[in-house]
Amino acid sequence: MEALFLVIVLGLLIWIIILLLPSRPYSTRESLETHSAESVSLPEVTVLIPVRNEASTIVKSLSALKDHDPKLKIILIDDQSIDNTVELASSTEIENLIILSGTQLPSGWSGKLWALEQGLKYIDTDYLLLIDADIILKPGLITRILHKAKKYDIKLVSLMAHLRMVSSWERLLMPAFVFFFKLLYPFHLSNLPNSRIAAAAGGCMLLETKILKELGGFKSIRNALIDDCSLAKKIKQNGYRTWIGLTHSAISTRRYDKLLTIQKMISRTAYTQLNYSLSLLLLCTILMIIAFVIPYVAILQTQPTIIIIGLVTLCIQTICYFPILRYYSINHIYALSLPLAAMFYLVFTLSSAYSYYFNKGVVWKERYYKKLKK
Repeated sequence: MEALFLVIVLGLLIWIIILLLPSRPYSTRESLETHSAESVSLPEVTVLIPVRNEASTIVKSLSALKDHDPKLKIILIDDQSIDNTVELASSTEIENLIILSGTQLPSGWSGKLWALEQGLKYIDTDYLLLIDADIILKPGLITRILHKAKKYDIKLVSLMAHLRMVSSWERLLMPAFVFFFKLLYPFHLSNLPNSRIAAAAGGCMLLETKILKELGGFKSIRNALIDDCSLAKKIKQNGYRTWIGLTHSAISTRRYDKLLTIQKMISRTAYTQLNYSLSLLLLCTILMIIAFVIPYVAILQTQPTIIIIGLVTLCIQTICYFPILRYYSINHIYALSLPLAAMFYLVFTLSSAYSYYFNKGVVWKERYYKKLKK
């Protein structure tokens, strides 16, 4: 009983620390929105879009870019799609759209980075905007991002796109995804020039072309599966500023209405986040259980003190989760589901480790990945 009491108190301490951290990792204060829907000329920017079997999303993504600047330069790199992605992209008849056929993936590269590397050689503008094929950018957002980069001399500006949160699975797990990402990579610390923490969101990233080429292009991180954060780390290590924030103005249209779809998305990089370490996997499992399961164990006990500690822990946990739910206009009742979401993510992480050791590796876009060699 004494051991249980200590574990329950530890769970409370974890959430008190999270609540009182000066970086406020649960906060939504780091955000950026478009203020104008006016179409403007963007001669300094080239949009780079890697695609692989994106027939369901690419037309909406490309069509949205027309509203920013009808003559915006766009380079689409087709990573050996087997559907009609290319045909649909061509049907948009965008004036400055270049479609490149990607070559076979070399050893030691992730598919996305190899596609981007092939497109990089065609960039002749001061800035490049990397977006995923499922991202719709509201009019004016590119101008807003570009202004921020120039005003504060930021070499990488990235926005975490507004994920789809329509189905029951999406409402349960996608806000939690953002919440856990911000706990791992507190945006406030990542945005500080002297902080060792570096984060980026790969769905929407504006880079200064000269800096990227100076650092060796995408080849410098070719073996990274978490390519966005790896790129941010590379840029910060070389003395340049990066910035990441939330937004409602970059919208992902990708559907996550099936649990298996979410599981594949998380498992792709979950064990990579732990640096393929069994020790860190064990520590993560223990901490997740203490933080999310033990408080419910506490309120089922008979001792009043333990019950109170459990209730206080759950209250603090709920307070920390409220800002994310409010930002995405999700019913606050979902705050009570955070422990359930956490257990799903723990299972996804364990699944990622299992695939790494006992299968070909995690699968993404019909390719298997293990730890890529440099």
